[in-house]
Amino acid sequence: MDPDIIGGIAGGAVSYLLLKLDAVATREWNLQENINTALQNLGIELRSIEALLRNAASKKDPDHQFTDWIQNVRDQAYAIEDVLDLFRLHQDQETGLLSFKMRHSINKLIKDIEGSLQRIQQIKDRYHSMPFTGIHSAPNNTDLHPVRGMAPLFNDTVVGFEEHTNKLISWAVEEKQRLEVMFVVGMAGLGKTTLVHSVYESERVKQRFNRHVWITASKSKTELDILLTLLVEEFGCSITQGTAADVVALARKLRKLLLNQRYVIVLDDLCVKEVWESVRHAFPDGNNSRIIITTRRGDIANSCRDGDSIVIHKLQPLSPERAAQLFYLKAFSRNGRCPSGLEEVSKSILQKCDGLPLGIIEIGRLLSNKSPTKNEWKTLHDSLESELRSTGELSNIMKVLSASYKDLPFHLKYCFLYMSIFPENYPVKRRRLVRLWIAEGFVIKKSGKTLEEVGEEYLKELMDRNLIKANELDFDGLPTIVGVHSLMLKMILSISHEENFCTVCTEAERNLTGNTRRLSIQKQDFEVSLNLSRVRSFFSFGIGKVKIGSNFKLVKVLDIQGTPLKEFPNVITGLLLLRYLSLRNTKIKSIPDSLSDLRHLETLDLKQTLVTEVPNAVLQLEKLRHLLVYRYNMENSLPFDIVQGFKAPKNITALKNLQTLTFVKASVHSRLTRQLRMIQGLENLTQLRKLGVVELAKEDGERLCQSIGKMPNLHSLSVTSLNLEVPLELDAMSKNRPAFLQRLYLKGPLQKLPKWISSLHDLVRIRLKWSSLPESPIRALEHLPHLVEFQLLDAYTGTQLEFKSGKFPQLKILDLQQLEQLRSIVMEKGTLPCLQKMIIGHCRNLVHVPGGIGKLVHPQMLVLYDMPQNADQLRPLVRHIPCIHLYKHGQLEVFHGH
Repeated sequence: MDPDIIGGIAGGAVSYLLLKLDAVATREWNLQENINTALQNLGIELRSIEALLRNAASKKDPDHQFTDWIQNVRDQAYAIEDVLDLFRLHQDQETGLLSFKMRHSINKLIKDIEGSLQRIQQIKDRYHSMPFTGIHSAPNNTDLHPVRGMAPLFNDTVVGFEEHTNKLISWAVEEKQRLEVMFVVGMAGLGKTTLVHSVYESERVKQRFNRHVWITASKSKTELDILLTLLVEEFGCSITQGTAADVVALARKLRKLLLNQRYVIVLDDLCVKEVWESVRHAFPDGNNSRIIITTRRGDIANSCRDGDSIVIHKLQPLSPERAAQLFYLKAFSRNGRCPSGLEEVSKSILQKCDGLPLGIIEIGRLLSNKSPTKNEWKTLHDSLESELRSTGELSNIMKVLSASYKDLPFHLKYCFLYMSIFPENYPVKRRRLVRLWIAEGFVIKKSGKTLEEVGEEYLKELMDRNLIKANELDFDGLPTIVGVHSLMLKMILSISHEENFCTVCTEAERNLTGNTRRLSIQKQDFEVSLNLSRVRSFFSFGIGKVKIGSNFKLVKVLDIQGTPLKEFPNVITGLLLLRYLSLRNTKIKSIPDSLSDLRHLETLDLKQTLVTEVPNAVLQLEKLRHLLVYRYNMENSLPFDIVQGFKAPKNITALKNLQTLTFVKASVHSRLTRQLRMIQGLENLTQLRKLGVVELAKEDGERLCQSIGKMPNLHSLSVTSLNLEVPLELDAMSKNRPAFLQRLYLKGPLQKLPKWISSLHDLVRIRLKWSSLPESPIRALEHLPHLVEFQLLDAYTGTQLEFKSGKFPQLKILDLQQLEQLRSIVMEKGTLPCLQKMIIGHCRNLVHVPGGIGKLVHPQMLVLYDMPQNADQLRPLVRHIPCIHLYKHGQLEVFHGH
């Protein structure tokens, strides 16, 4: 294993542990004085070790002894975490002071760890003069021009780059009397360096500029190194000792030298934002000069984009066709054709490569030297993870991909490694992932922000760094499903295994040890027979039975959604440190009162279970942040009440930390017919971000509005009336409207659209269903500046909808369904300027497609359900729309415009 990677994990473990020690120190726990002193001493030792690890991170080539030392640090960090969690566990179990026996036990464990840390500290002292190779050596020629080995794809021709190459060359030689900068961004291994090198060496670019400079920025991590390289190596300047460390003086000198030059400069593999921010002012404007920067970090590129003179070119993986072409070219260099019998295994290998040129070339090259037999190829396919390791034949892939991982701060390293828990191609939901990070303690609190908001920032940074990718996007462009590249997953599985971050169990239990900290079950049936007392997180992704061990006392995350459970496992209520519990998609019908023992629980996910009532015991879960208890009743033929909510305790006001509450029943079918006290209690849940209410009686509407008016942070609101005959009374919210509401879902009759909706500045989605509005809601909504999606389903009884010019400035999706009386839709020129998708369905009196649809600027898709016109009649009207889906009596016909 790469020492840099090991050091990163160890450093992360120590830094994370110091946060926990600080948390213990700030709690008013009845600590015995000697235990408190011992914990303080541990903190002192660990801070000293952390400083050494951070110093080592800036060096390279540590010896094997130092690598062993780092592993010892990691193991001791884990041991200390065990002690802290044991302490918390027994603190929860005791009513008063810790028992004498437990105090003695914890004190002994701390003494043992203290002894180990002292030995580690003694070894550390030997490394003050460790033989590292520093990074601040004098500039040399390898930093200035492209050389052999600077990038794995450098000497390879990569098919599929022709369009990118032509675009970059045209940009480089275009006549503009100013300096222009381009960031070429993409994940490691996409071939950014290869692409830019082909542009840099093209004849058109060579002839265009009189100064050509290439700097490998990853080797020069400071602005000082880059400036010295340019001045000394390119311009032959002699730098005095007095100015060698003066960045400002060096920048002025370089600017003067470049002032009348037409130059092209490449900064390859920039990975530190501050470097570019510091040196950019050394490059004079004018003379049609160009700077090209390659980087894995989209966050750097985005933050530096401050005008139209800086552009970003995003490089994507190759298409399946191009990937296959490149793979066969490398694997079968004679003719570039795949012999019969190897097609299936080739496709499987290409799926693993997922369009990444680095993987395609390296694996193809390796296979070209092997016998072209199905068995030989399948052997490589099945052993990819081991071949990627430092001693494997594909270690070069690991070396390149791991560079992005090494650059991460410790908390992001942990968050990224968490993706190793999920099976390949598993749809990881964004919100679930962030909640899991929070439960693990990876998300560090920031003043003025919720942990969820900070977690979202972490995810965005990992995506900007091209480590995590969005597999599915929501209507507003935010990811709903995320994942990692297949080869990147192989890399983090390898790191995760080596560093005991997570154990993935796909076959027999032989992979397990007593030191397992996170356990991911990816097999049919699983039963624990080992003592796994150190497990912190337990996941099951299989569909078989899972038996949870009674010794999982330190578990904080239990995610067993989708398992064939029919009853709530009693063992769960003994997991006193549990923070995250998901029984989603199981068949459990109730939860026990003993759930109240889980005082640290933050997320309770019972979505798509048969639970319809939550006991009063839940009110003791004061740390609960997310309560999801509902299911979609797919057997119900009436879609109005497809969402089945739950009966909540009347005193739900006790859960003051709740941010998500879905879907709570406002009325209970009993003698009282309604649950007024529960509705009143909602007003004290001031931290709510998402609220879902079903079965709302007319007389409860005003009280609900008053409660919502006291939720200043509400972002998402869904309200469903008692039935199709009971109207929603929501006008009382006009005085204290939820100012930051982004998503609004109203299901049920409305006598008129509540006035407060038209003032929701941040609203991005509104869905009105079964509203039966006599007046068109268009006038009330057309001015909303951020509205992206608008749906009317059986929500309007009028005959015409009219969209005025310049209105709905950001709307991308318009969905009109079951508007029985609608006869015409009028669209003026200039309306809906951003509309991309339009859905019209089951509007039986609407004879024609909307008048003016041909004047829309950016339509991408039109979906029509049971329209009177056939495809031949429609084509002339919608020929400018690229894709049209036409449904007739359940049959789909797809045709395309021009």
